[in-house]
Amino acid sequence: MPEPFSSARVSDLPAFEREWTALRECVPPWRENERLRSSLSAVDWTRLLLLAEEHGVVGQLAACLNNCNAQGVPPQIHQTLVERRRILNMQTLRLTAELFRLLELFGKQGISALVIKGPALAAQAYDDPSVRTYGDLDLLVRQPDIRRATELMIASGYEAAVSLNAIDAGKIPGQYLFTKRDSKLLVELHNDLTLRYFPQPLPIDDFFAAQVRVPIDAHEAPAPSVEDELVLICVHGAKHFWERLSWIADVAGLLSKQTDIDWERLASTARAVQSEHLLHTGLRLAVEVLRAQLPEEVLSRVLEDTVAAKLVASVLRWLPAAGYSPPGLLKRASFRLQMSGSFFAAPIYLLRLSLSPTEEDWQSGRQVSHRGFLEMLRRPFRLARKYGRPGRD
Repeated sequence: MPEPFSSARVSDLPAFEREWTALRECVPPWRENERLRSSLSAVDWTRLLLLAEEHGVVGQLAACLNNCNAQGVPPQIHQTLVERRRILNMQTLRLTAELFRLLELFGKQGISALVIKGPALAAQAYDDPSVRTYGDLDLLVRQPDIRRATELMIASGYEAAVSLNAIDAGKIPGQYLFTKRDSKLLVELHNDLTLRYFPQPLPIDDFFAAQVRVPIDAHEAPAPSVEDELVLICVHGAKHFWERLSWIADVAGLLSKQTDIDWERLASTARAVQSEHLLHTGLRLAVEVLRAQLPEEVLSRVLEDTVAAKLVASVLRWLPAAGYSPPGLLKRASFRLQMSGSFFAAPIYLLRLSLSPTEEDWQSGRQVSHRGFLEMLRRPFRLARKYGRPGRD
């Protein structure tokens, strides 16, 4: 079995320029063979694989090299990619089996859930759940069902990061996280209250009403419509400053594989949560970084969005470093202000994100504080400590 590659810092960005160019040719679902062969002709294969791992696109790289019968791949790199693909396949099978077990468990108790990201997105964007790298399961569950869902997860052998006491106290985390230490399974439950990076609350009932059934391994999983999923992943990418190529690849994959997108409904969904600029940012990144194709009228609308243009320009400065040259505290604040897109709403949006406590703010060991006002005041200082220092966040 090949040795795993080091996760050493991608600190010398110019040294990775050829590998970054090659990776952008390997990741899209469409490829120009001549460009691909040219970009791969002079790469350092070890660096290419390291960069792919940091960007979370090893599965896409392996599939590309396998499908195009790329020449010149060193035997050890080929063997490493085969091994990585095998591990991804095993992980996908394990997570998919657990996904359908949980959906059945929730269904018997009358708890509705939608699969977001993970295997459903992989099937929709790549036609193959094993291509996209993911290490957990994400489910959208209505807030009134969270307590019962937590009880079911605990009864199933999971440890809850957010206790029943915290739920009863009305604490709202960034996500309801569940772990199984013996099997390393991770499950996150989300809803309109935890998805706080949406400028306006998610219309969760509309998402459930418009759900689709996504075929996965001879089963079907309930998932948001492709239009709702696009808005979700574009807001998620903005939340993380689009620091990894994998998030842009997901957008590009959906644009390529889902040819019946209702563009008017997509725009309506984005407007409902005041996320038009965030949607346009994701779409424009897919176009500029991975040469995604958009209908002419949609592309025109995206390119006319000056707020999205500024966000994209910022992202392109730190994207190649895969999170190893993260924006500092002031740049983060500036990016968050622009995410709102409104001169009047932006400070309110930033203030809400800065003062809304999560589990990092209100948990102390196993004790849950009930002093919400103090948690709110402490949060900006914790964020300043976390993101105000240099280095990877």
